[in-house]
Amino acid sequence: MAQLIVRGLDDDLVRTLKVRAARHGRSAEAEHRAILESVLRPPEEDFARLAAELRDRTRGRVRADSGDLVREMRDER
Repeated sequence: MAQLIVRGLDDDLVRTLKVRAARHGRSAEAEHRAILESVLRPPEEDFARLAAELRDRTRGRVRADSGDLVREMRDER
């Protein structure tokens, strides 16, 4: 398993992390992992919601070209 070293953190930020960890009953390292996990791996319901939206947008299309769909999504941004 990989390790991650974060240098140059503000002392107040580290203190805040430790307080948050204590509130959740875990170590600062475990809290750091939990924060990274929550940000970098969105909950499954987000995926399900996005998949449902995509199905709704593509319903009725015959042999929709994925490139067209990607372009439409980009244009909407």
